[in-house]
Amino acid sequence: MSLSHSAAVVMRGITKRFPGVVALDDVSLTVARGEIHAICGENGAGKSTLMKILSGVYQPDEGVLEIDGDPKHFVSTREAENAGVAIIHQELNLVEELNVASNIYLGRERQTALGVLDDKAMVLESKKLLELLECSVSPLAIAGSLRVGDQQLVEIAKALSLEASIVVMDEPTSALTEAESARLERTIYRLRERGTTILYISHKMDEVFRIADRITVLRDGQHIRTTNRSDTSPEEVTGWMVGREIAGHEFHHHRERGNVLLTVRKLTLPWPEHPRGYRLKDISLDLHAGEILGVAGLMGAGRTELLETLFGAGEPTWTGQISLNGHSIRFCHPREACAAGIGMVTEDRKRLGLFSDLDVAANISLCSLRQTTQWGLVRRVKEESLVTESVSATGVKTPSIHAAITGLSGGNQQKCIIGRWLLTKPRVLLLDDPTRGIDVGAKAELYSLIDQLCREGLAVILTSSELPELLTLSDRIIVLAEGRLTAELSRSQATEQRIVEAATA
Repeated sequence: MSLSHSAAVVMRGITKRFPGVVALDDVSLTVARGEIHAICGENGAGKSTLMKILSGVYQPDEGVLEIDGDPKHFVSTREAENAGVAIIHQELNLVEELNVASNIYLGRERQTALGVLDDKAMVLESKKLLELLECSVSPLAIAGSLRVGDQQLVEIAKALSLEASIVVMDEPTSALTEAESARLERTIYRLRERGTTILYISHKMDEVFRIADRITVLRDGQHIRTTNRSDTSPEEVTGWMVGREIAGHEFHHHRERGNVLLTVRKLTLPWPEHPRGYRLKDISLDLHAGEILGVAGLMGAGRTELLETLFGAGEPTWTGQISLNGHSIRFCHPREACAAGIGMVTEDRKRLGLFSDLDVAANISLCSLRQTTQWGLVRRVKEESLVTESVSATGVKTPSIHAAITGLSGGNQQKCIIGRWLLTKPRVLLLDDPTRGIDVGAKAELYSLIDQLCREGLAVILTSSELPELLTLSDRIIVLAEGRLTAELSRSQATEQRIVEAATA
């Protein structure tokens, strides 16, 4: 489709400051009507801040915004929505107690002629939106009962319900499987055919180079370059993003595998309300010190349920046997797992990982209070020493360890959570899609960190929605399909095709 010559969005000289940091410094951007325009950059580059200014979440300190040639100064998201701008945030903002339809039309509820809620109309319209996304979730399902990927699709349906002419998508596939991402891409193409302008933030270069017409790169709050997709390459864009070349993530040196630390035998997790009857069935595995065991599978395959059960955070109704260091265990609470030397980074950072009212230091040191307290009081000097060491090791970008955790980018928040668990010095670390929302540079740092930790004897179980990530990091990969273990593959045996075949078995 040829792009319109008229500009849907013009941003000139946009500057935004937060305490201790300049998030955007004189950034300019022009997006044509009907264009799919990718915004790329590392975490903290200013991508989300720029899009939040466009959608009325933030107001710029300096600069001009024009929509279809008209100057705008949005002071709220409602004003932006009225002007035809909608944003799909990376962080989920659903009301968990409400059903899907109520979330989609929250604040814009349909009413009958008598002024009462028209639940039937909202359910029917929600169903159409979900069908557009090829999503099978019921409009009557309670939002809090959905997995992260399905909640993300509901967020997308919510934005589409606004019938906006300009849609901002901030890492929309970060929680989606490959199949769900493919369905979203088809939806994006249909929206473009209708004339919708799409600004698309993503760290996934393959995704960007499939769908984008043009690409803008930000780095450290500054505009680096805007170019046609056909005039550049993923390697070149990555270089602009980080200011240096990122080598391929390859670990050629063999990691020495130690003794078996964790053993699972015939683990079954019942699911009485489901026709299948189980979330997990007869799962058996061994985890050695110094190795990374990858867990592959489609959404709903049981990856998260497996890790939650091992961590004592799942339903206590499981049967089977779990042993740690040769001793049978049955954790009833995550604190028991933590005390035994198991840590877990959850897939839902906002809901299950962050404490938004606490600063960076408190979020990182939270599970290490025995090291930082004396007579019931936190020793600030000790806490700051531990946290500073963790921030340095994980590469967290923050103006201060006492900055608000919510002021950090999503990737830096995730690195804080990983740092929190590393301070507990675990023997086994469970990583549930740990690089979701993390940029290519930060991924390289995180991969190297995980590799180094394993060389020091840490045992890791890793799930990921990105098969290349599993293939890069894992010594072995097990594949789950609808709660069953369908394959176990060594590093030399594992290929994307074999994994996909086993995941759909």
